[in-house]
Amino acid sequence: MLQKPVISVTGSAGKTTTKEMISSILSRRWNIYKSMYNKNFLGNTRAHARRITDEHKAVVLEYGILGSGHIKRHCEMIQPSIGVITNIGTAHIGKFGGKISGIAMAKSELIRYMNATGRVFLNQDCPYSREMTKQPYVGDFVGTFTTVGIEQEADYRATNIQIDDQGIRFSCLVDGTQEDFYLPTLGEHNIYNALFAIAVSHSLGFSAGTIREGLLTFRPQRKRLTHYRFANNVQIFDDTYSSNPDAAKAAIDVLCQVGSGKKVAVLATMLEMGNYDVKGHEDVGQYLSQKNVDYLYTLGTSARHIARAAIRSGFPANRVVHCQTKERLHRLLSKRIGPDTTFLVKGSHRLKMGETVLFLSKETAKVRQHKK
Repeated sequence: MLQKPVISVTGSAGKTTTKEMISSILSRRWNIYKSMYNKNFLGNTRAHARRITDEHKAVVLEYGILGSGHIKRHCEMIQPSIGVITNIGTAHIGKFGGKISGIAMAKSELIRYMNATGRVFLNQDCPYSREMTKQPYVGDFVGTFTTVGIEQEADYRATNIQIDDQGIRFSCLVDGTQEDFYLPTLGEHNIYNALFAIAVSHSLGFSAGTIREGLLTFRPQRKRLTHYRFANNVQIFDDTYSSNPDAAKAAIDVLCQVGSGKKVAVLATMLEMGNYDVKGHEDVGQYLSQKNVDYLYTLGTSARHIARAAIRSGFPANRVVHCQTKERLHRLLSKRIGPDTTFLVKGSHRLKMGETVLFLSKETAKVRQHKK
């Protein structure tokens, strides 16, 4: 075991963002080693073990899974003393028999195989995470649990939340004082990631002022709700890095909270859903039908369940378009481009929905040039 803080982040969503927020704070004072981008597979951890040196005062890593036993193997290579489980959701649910309980047990390997006297940070608003302080999740762990939350009482709880088109302001109690923080990124779900960063950094002795500065300098990675603005109040949210039902709902929330004018959701098939495929896509369609979205475009075989569920739940059928090919999608979207329109583009990485973001950007420029 390394004789320095080793922080490992896992969870169904927010792993990379949480890791980057923690790193942004710790690097204000310390020389740290962090895993790059979202390199979180077993081979990456093996490589990290060779690269960490005595010059690094702390290590911040991301542990991903493709099946049960993977977190255990990560921990055997580099054993964390601090563990963060961001949440338990539907990402990769197809690899666990379509059961979230299977994902929860696999993620909880972090608790069982990290330093038994270490500290674990959990999301109090996540029902599965709340269960993780009990057997069989904890195994021989006898360390400390620390919680974050918004809705539930927690050790680090966000209050006074204010969202604008640039970022999020919120307050959190630190050392008995209500401290204000600002996140230069979109999406209320990112508050949880920031709370984990605050809690971990504070547990390592960082002051509220240093934490505040670290969050201010955080920059989200591309294709994770990247916000593009064009002339005539045309906006595009590029959230094409990956997709699962929870992430799709969070992106829809951002479209509704920050977008202006006509709001257009472009949602592609979510992969690796297994026997949760139909229900997962239907849940997104039902959720969207209750939101302030004007038009829905879906792409891909499974995404048709998003469209059908939205219509069944009351979304106007004449504002829903399902496409099987990207060519048809682009052809129809070109007719939707106009002033005061906000697009959300969301889909699993392998579907390359960034091509749709690029298409919309180019077509928007063409419309502007034509008007000149």
